[in-house]
Amino acid sequence: MSFLQRMLLKKTLLLSSLLVSCWPEPTGISVSWHYVQCSRIKEHFLTSPQSNLFYVSYSQAPEADEPTLMGDIAMPSEKNADPCTARGCMWQKYSDGNIWVPYVIANHFSSREVAIIQRGLDSFAETTCIRFFQRQNERDYLSIENRSGCYSYVGRQGNAQTVSLARQGCLYHSTVQHELLHALGFNHEQTRSDRDNHIRVAWENIIDEYKYAFEKIATLNQGTSYDYNSVMQYHRYAFSKNNHPTMVPFPDSNVSFGEATQMSKNDIDRLNRLYECNLPQNIKTATSNKSQ
Repeated sequence: MSFLQRMLLKKTLLLSSLLVSCWPEPTGISVSWHYVQCSRIKEHFLTSPQSNLFYVSYSQAPEADEPTLMGDIAMPSEKNADPCTARGCMWQKYSDGNIWVPYVIANHFSSREVAIIQRGLDSFAETTCIRFFQRQNERDYLSIENRSGCYSYVGRQGNAQTVSLARQGCLYHSTVQHELLHALGFNHEQTRSDRDNHIRVAWENIIDEYKYAFEKIATLNQGTSYDYNSVMQYHRYAFSKNNHPTMVPFPDSNVSFGEATQMSKNDIDRLNRLYECNLPQNIKTATSNKSQ
């Protein structure tokens, strides 16, 4: 074996060992840590000029029918990134007071992967009035698929609506909750209309083609405060081009953020306020205790 062949083999084995950390595991891990870690592997070993911290993709090419993406948000051509909940993209409330959202899980996931997805779906019923259920013949539903990365549309779109959870990189509890919150109508925390009162965006450190991901949106904040612990908040190094922070919290720059492994109390409260959930007292108590 030549020297060049030995070096190539070493690099291949190293890449294989590092990518193991990007495979689905049932451990607590934040969305941001996972995206940052996997994008660094992609950048250094696959030498991609389009390293995207939110859109996890490896050597696979985008499918022909992939939607246009802004970060991990899929964009229909006729809609923009603004919150759509005031324009009718919320899911329907039924006579029992619950929001019933049909879904289909594609059959290319393993039983272990389905269990991770199912846990994320079921978690909403523990603290909200959202009830995900397996589709029968409903027209509008979530189609959970293994596509080129982790992404979702924001809010109800009509007909089959893709939620992409790639087998190689997206099957974590926090990521499943994150993408489902998009489908229910929520944007990223760092795009909130009041974010400039809580974080400073370091534009000089952001990869140029991804600066759009830091533009503010006229969000409906449901009377809740900015939440560094939200599962929708990304890490301080997201989209960094130089390993320097792209977001800095203030007044305390040392506050940790973007490390959520599941929905925070604020995430749950906003969801319940948006959908006007009238929760039983035992669920309200469980929600309160969970945040303590």
